[in-house]
Amino acid sequence: MAKQFLVVVESAAKAKTIEKFLGRGYTVRACMGHVRDLPTRSLGVDVENGFEPRYVVPPDRKEIVKRLKGEARTADSVLLATDPDREGEAIAWHLVSALDLNGDKPVSRIEFHEITKGAILEALGHPREIDIKRVEAQQARRVLDRLIGYPVSRLLSRKVRNGLTAGRVQSVAVRLVVERERAIREFEPVEYWSLDADLAKRAGLAEPGQFSASLTERAGTRIELHIGVEAEQVVADLDGAAWRVAEIKEREQQRHPAAPFTTSTLQQEASRKLNFTAKRTMSVAQQLYEGVAIGKEGTVGLITYMRTDSVTIAQSAQQEAREYIHQKFGGENLPAQPRVFRTRSRLAQEAHEAIRPTSVYHEPAAIKQHLSAEQFRLYELIWKRFVASQMASALFHVTTVEVDARAPGKAAYRFRATGSRLKFRGFLSLYLEGRDDDAVQDEDRQPLPALAQGEDLDLLGLRPLQHFTQPPPRFTEATLVKTLEEYGIGRPSTYAPTLSTIQDRGYVVREGKALQPTPLGEQVTEILVAQFGDIVNPDFTATMEEKLDEVAQGQRAWVPVVADFYTPLTEDLRRAETEVERMKPADVPTDEVCSQGHPMVIKEGRFGRFLACSLYPEHKESRPLAEELPQNAPEERCSHGELMQLRSGRFGPFYISTHECGETRTFAPRIGVACPKEGCGGDIAEKRSKKGRTFYGCTRWPECDWVSWGRPMTEPCPQCGGLQLDLGRDRVRCWTHEGPEPSRFAKKSNDAAAGDQADATASTRATKPRVAARAKPKPKRTTARTVTAKARRAPASAAPTEAKTRTAAPKARRAPAGSGAVKGRASSPRGHARPG
Repeated sequence: MAKQFLVVVESAAKAKTIEKFLGRGYTVRACMGHVRDLPTRSLGVDVENGFEPRYVVPPDRKEIVKRLKGEARTADSVLLATDPDREGEAIAWHLVSALDLNGDKPVSRIEFHEITKGAILEALGHPREIDIKRVEAQQARRVLDRLIGYPVSRLLSRKVRNGLTAGRVQSVAVRLVVERERAIREFEPVEYWSLDADLAKRAGLAEPGQFSASLTERAGTRIELHIGVEAEQVVADLDGAAWRVAEIKEREQQRHPAAPFTTSTLQQEASRKLNFTAKRTMSVAQQLYEGVAIGKEGTVGLITYMRTDSVTIAQSAQQEAREYIHQKFGGENLPAQPRVFRTRSRLAQEAHEAIRPTSVYHEPAAIKQHLSAEQFRLYELIWKRFVASQMASALFHVTTVEVDARAPGKAAYRFRATGSRLKFRGFLSLYLEGRDDDAVQDEDRQPLPALAQGEDLDLLGLRPLQHFTQPPPRFTEATLVKTLEEYGIGRPSTYAPTLSTIQDRGYVVREGKALQPTPLGEQVTEILVAQFGDIVNPDFTATMEEKLDEVAQGQRAWVPVVADFYTPLTEDLRRAETEVERMKPADVPTDEVCSQGHPMVIKEGRFGRFLACSLYPEHKESRPLAEELPQNAPEERCSHGELMQLRSGRFGPFYISTHECGETRTFAPRIGVACPKEGCGGDIAEKRSKKGRTFYGCTRWPECDWVSWGRPMTEPCPQCGGLQLDLGRDRVRCWTHEGPEPSRFAKKSNDAAAGDQADATASTRATKPRVAARAKPKPKRTTARTVTAKARRAPASAAPTEAKTRTAAPKARRAPAGSGAVKGRASSPRGHARPG
């Protein structure tokens, strides 16, 4: 009987693509990311025992682990094909423990950077053991983030506002945005002037031409004009001046193509050229990497792994690009030697490749019909950047002309004009890199007419121009990612989540492309800078990243790295508990008055902002803020046919009837997506559970029970055209062909929907005419047998938690199947040393 192999990858889309390449004998399954993590409701790190992490299987992963464990049991060999980075290495290590792969069958790690048949087969031919050093580096990062995030976030929640968070990377990012905003506020513009001369060759010449030159010197000394009077004085000095070409300098200047994309440069360029957020860029790139169906070829990965800080290119890909360039653009556009780029990041991880197309022969225009609009735009960007990176440099002819002007009895002034002419387009025929600043490039310069040294010129006019110095620009997502990378803060996998987190938490908002801090972001940053200087110090964070890289390279042990940081952190926490006082937002005056004529102010409570009497709480009159209510809400009528008014309550907006019945109904804003259930005809609306968590359900509930934690997306699935769900953390799932969300989503969503809808109709039931009370049924006799049976039917949640399993009573071992009761500590898989 042929051997059976179980291949475990991270996503369902990737599994589907790879399984087609491998065929019979191979089963490919997805673990959907991390299968073990630190617990959410406790620190989860044993500080007294060498900072040992206490991993648990998250509730939404228990069914996945159970299913994978069953499939691993029947397989002859298990291949762990998680992503080719530290995070993927750690996931592979956790899989060994979670699936009880304790040496009774071969377990190997395989790694690939592109999802093509050739790359997969190559990886199968070179299995290896799990790299424990990379696992330790990831574990150290996770423990550090928990030791910072858990206690500091709890402090902020108690002292400022519930639900706030802090983090080693996110807090530095917020600080950068806050300090840039303060620099802008404190900036005082300074006046300065420039003087341009519009010149022309002498009239009557065969080749007339005009150009402009700018003032640079007076009497051989560099000149700066600070006020308008100084500019007027120069204009007066030049009255009646003779203008002559003093010097001409000509040179040829090459412009080289940019390196192929890394994660950060892709996010920057997609922001500049496509107006994509970092999160959207990574989501679309993930789709391109995991595979897209392109006609007869079937599903194929179109780009290499998209989380990388390396600009290295595989020799085979480089050779293929050179052959393509020679065929399509001619030999003159091919450099004599292949281009080799040096990775600029000092902390670049391992031997990754840059982001590139898996084959340059998958031309964007040829496969456009198989891609969504966003996929096509991002793929075209990646394809053009890579091909251009292997093309010949562009060549410019640059001319600099120095012009002297002097009036009788006055000082001599010098003006300068620079022009350029493109001689050879090279890579510019395919791709031009975007820019964040206004620096003048060769292609932006004016063309100059043919001039000769000593040639006299005619003055057409002088243009004195007033200017003011400008404040530093606000960060965009692109420039913030660039700055974080320059500092050495974060990693390719953290840029997009960091940008999403600081906006989701309300620390930063986007105005157009610009990032601005909110008052909350400034307040939290002020506390963190005063109390936890190291956490928000860019240099300190960058140094920590270097130490983690040394752990990955086996040059440093991870526990001392964590210990060196934790000791001062505990002292900072102890001091902050006493020094930071509970902060309450200041009341905001308004023009509104209460029923007794007192001014009303805007206050902030647990459930958001509201209008309250300025004498509150003595006079407890309050109202919802009008601007907090949704605009263009659909009209609703109660069960008596009367119109309902929209009001704001502690759980958000709600409808209340104008009829004496007082019937209420939850407001559920529609998101512009139709219910995917066949024949339903309803719309998907955004709802809130009893615990305030957002979920999505059909407006025809309870007739239609469709619910989801993931937000339905407006763009259809590129493979089947069905409904896609955004599950967060750059995870997208097609509801149509991949099925509903995992069981924990479905169960919780139904519970949430039931609770939400029950609350929405509770008042309706309460206002219906009362009927005669029924006779109370006689209580049932409860025997010892029924009590025991009920105990056996205890819900899965009653099963012992993982951290307590060691001391649980023997009966706890009989927890229901799928309860997830496993060992609390990370057991070391045989053949792999446990970190630390």
